Amino acid sequence: MYGKAAICLALAIVFLVSCSIYIGNVDIRSYFFSLQSAQRSICATDRPLWVYMYDLPRKFNVAMMGRRYAEEAGPVTRENLPLWPANGGVRRQHSVEYWLMASLLYDGEGGEERGAVRVSDPETADAFFVPFFSSLSVNTHGHNMTDPETEVDRQLQAELVEFLRQSKYYQRSGGRDHVIPMTHPNAFRFHRQQLNASILIVVDFGRYPRNMSTLSKDVVSPYVHVVESFTDDDPLDPYENRTTLLFFRGNTVRKDEGKIRVKLAKILKGIADVHYEKSAATPSNIKCYLDVHIYLSYQPTNSNHGLRLDTPTKDHYVNLSSTKGMRLSKFCLHPAGDTPSSCRLFDAIVSHCIPVIVSDKIEIPFEDEIDYTEFSIFISMKEALEPGYLVNLLRHFPKERWVEMWERLKQISYHYEFQYPPKKEDAVYMLWRQVKHKLPGVELAIHRNRRLKIPDWWRRKR
Repeated sequence: MYGKAAICLALAIVFLVSCSIYIGNVDIRSYFFSLQSAQRSICATDRPLWVYMYDLPRKFNVAMMGRRYAEEAGPVTRENLPLWPANGGVRRQHSVEYWLMASLLYDGEGGEERGAVRVSDPETADAFFVPFFSSLSVNTHGHNMTDPETEVDRQLQAELVEFLRQSKYYQRSGGRDHVIPMTHPNAFRFHRQQLNASILIVVDFGRYPRNMSTLSKDVVSPYVHVVESFTDDDPLDPYENRTTLLFFRGNTVRKDEGKIRVKLAKILKGIADVHYEKSAATPSNIKCYLDVHIYLSYQPTNSNHGLRLDTPTKDHYVNLSSTKGMRLSKFCLHPAGDTPSSCRLFDAIVSHCIPVIVSDKIEIPFEDEIDYTEFSIFISMKEALEPGYLVNLLRHFPKERWVEMWERLKQISYHYEFQYPPKKEDAVYMLWRQVKHKLPGVELAIHRNRRLKIPDWWRRKR
């Protein structure tokens, strides 16, 4: 009797489920899709991220690095990947897109220790990388909206948007599992809203509304530092070895929050052990550089893709002075620039100079993994503009605490190194891991969006 009752109950359940599927109350396909996604979820494993990289024409990436790279035919590979030039100057700070692409092209040893590896089958990919050098495009094709060359940047953006719209995999997720670097504040300025569902690699959110860029989906990247890393910083007394109390060197004419730089210049002027210098790459700087006969020589290496320079350039003059100044200073001032963040913060980190961050709304990279209060000081804009407050705070800063922060800087600075071949825990590795952290939210958004769509078979029935 119990056996017959169980059979009847099972048949009733099957009948009810079948009816639910037929009328559309239960989407059995979504159930199995979710189950399959859970089984292969990258966040449940320690393996590298599996990334499918689109084979875009060279005009979208390496062609902007030089004419000879544009003339080459065929896709970019590990064998023909151009070296990032050592004399790249300020363009280097926005080169994150290059190092991400290079990391996926690398197919050497240590695959299991990399943050991401390239897959040839998009069906197996956890995420999709779009190798468009949007930041280099800004620097190459015109810096302002009135420059005629800017039209080239606009056209590249339009073509890329059209390409993605026709991609089966972009359509499938609405672009949510696509990774697109946009680290220059003006990167992708003409069509950015059309791609804001994707995982954007940015340096801060200074120019974007919350409906365009948020921590819930986007990744905050460090700028690529432009000063050389301090690799032999091991004096007997590091505190006394650094004779300058506070160092700043840079342009004081900035927008938005960056206007604080002019005000700080007035407050800090004339203080003996404070170096606050207005500086830009000018012909007079170059002449001074030549007069003292300082020459830089870069040898090619695997770590920095260096090229030999027989004559100095304005960028190397600026970088040399900043490198020396930061290495001889206890604290390095980091006021906002045109946006809350700037390359100066990461120059200070690799120089082991304690950053003094002046901003009320800065976003900093890897903050879910790295506690910046262990090696940085945060000051509000109001406090920084109070005469005497900043200098008095730094003069009375405990030496023991300063040494602890200096030691911590030495421990974590490798997280901010962009290099090729990529290495475990370097900046590129950390960025791919940040992308990995975003994927559960991406999958949730995709699944919720799918619920709202009417199945094709039901649309036809209606």
